[in-house]
Amino acid sequence: MVLSQLGTKLSSALQKLNRTTVVDDEVVDACLKEIASALLSADVNVRYVSNMRNAIRNKLKLDEAMAAGTNRRRFIQSCVCDELTNMLTPERKVFKPVKGKQNVVMFVGLQGSGKTTTCTKYAAFYKRKGWKVCLVCADTFRAGAFDQLKQNASKVRIPFYGSYTETDPVQIAAEGVEMFRKEKYDLIVLDTSGRHKQESALFDEMQQVDEAVQPDDTIFVMDSHIGQACYDQAKAFSEAIRVGSVIVTKLDGHARGGGALSAVGATNAPISFIGTGEHFDDFEQFNAQSFVSRLCGLGDISGLVSTINEVMPLDKQPELMERLGKGKFSLRDMYEQLQYVTKLGPLQQVMSMLPGVNTDNLAPGYEKHGVQRIKRFMTMMDSMTNDELDCKKGVELDKDLARVIRVAKGSGTHPMAVAELLREHKRFESMIGKMGKAGLMKDSGDVELKRNPKQVLNKLQSCVDPQMLKQMGGAENMMNLMKKMEEVEGDKKGSGGGKKSKK
Repeated sequence: MVLSQLGTKLSSALQKLNRTTVVDDEVVDACLKEIASALLSADVNVRYVSNMRNAIRNKLKLDEAMAAGTNRRRFIQSCVCDELTNMLTPERKVFKPVKGKQNVVMFVGLQGSGKTTTCTKYAAFYKRKGWKVCLVCADTFRAGAFDQLKQNASKVRIPFYGSYTETDPVQIAAEGVEMFRKEKYDLIVLDTSGRHKQESALFDEMQQVDEAVQPDDTIFVMDSHIGQACYDQAKAFSEAIRVGSVIVTKLDGHARGGGALSAVGATNAPISFIGTGEHFDDFEQFNAQSFVSRLCGLGDISGLVSTINEVMPLDKQPELMERLGKGKFSLRDMYEQLQYVTKLGPLQQVMSMLPGVNTDNLAPGYEKHGVQRIKRFMTMMDSMTNDELDCKKGVELDKDLARVIRVAKGSGTHPMAVAELLREHKRFESMIGKMGKAGLMKDSGDVELKRNPKQVLNKLQSCVDPQMLKQMGGAENMMNLMKKMEEVEGDKKGSGGGKKSKK
């Protein structure tokens, strides 16, 4: 989870509020003090913190009619989230590239901010979405800059342009952009020079490159490690060149990241992405409301539902739910679900969207091991016949050692690994069978969830694997998750989001 230390403290303060029987002024003051302390320790500007506390107090005074208890708790929680969201939401909107058009995006920033790596992450993000993407290296100041971009681009299989001999960054930028424009690339990502400090030469060079290529958007890359010093840096860049959006890098749990986030106000430009690690997929689109909700331990159900709907074809869902409702779950179903899991994005990012799930408790290397295990399972299933994948009678793998050995040889794995896959499938099949018989996989389960939540809670505890329940934050948390997902889906259908035109 991004800014894990701040998130843990904010979540702890709000949980204490929820556990308090009577929410009086003294309790509210203590909660706000703890939240302010957490923000200040994360290096958020003291002026922002003070304004936020005053805004929350004013809202509470204006709503004296609020009853002490649950409503008051929710109101305070909502105020905290709203004020933090407002702090991270400038009036300007993030530039969105248009597919099928030649979009040129120029990256600027100080040396050491992670600009070249961020260019690659940005390009790879759009490549995964099916865009025709390329990279241009116009950094002639830093030794090895072109080599780094060349290696990065090769790893993610993205075309690139640069020069070992040409020293004029303006000429390289113009030539590279022109070449890729002729080849009809959707997105041309331009990396420019950085410096160790804000020099006039850097700004002159940026302005010259900007005039030469006329970028559709200029992204300022900001290193979160320097905390509130980001403010002066951001202001200087925004005065020298029109900054369209900001990407904050190195937000992988560093205590001073709040300073960088709050300093974005100096550019009056929105945050478009955040970098959360060294790997190319440690990169996520920034949505202030979702970010704050996850930071406060409230999850991001709306974002999770949108992500699931994006990767899972809507026309297959009713068919799948009908089979699951009958307690049927074949190896082919498992294969399809694993495919969707790999498309959802980094596991830790998805887990952080679930309310009540603390991603800090995940063991080191958990995500890497999980991805490797999923890929190994899918490779083994690629070596199975259609009848084996559909679990047809007479071709059950767990009853035929010869078939197990054949699948192991075909996938380059050990028969014990195939046996592990079959055990996992049986475990899920058994759990889904129980949930199907209990009516939890049908529309009637949603109705029962509203009418008799206690009964649904008992059914969940009896059907779902205890280890899985623990990872999901317990049966009650899983039930609340089901409720919220149902509410989000209902809201989308009510606003016309669930309707599709027939062709």
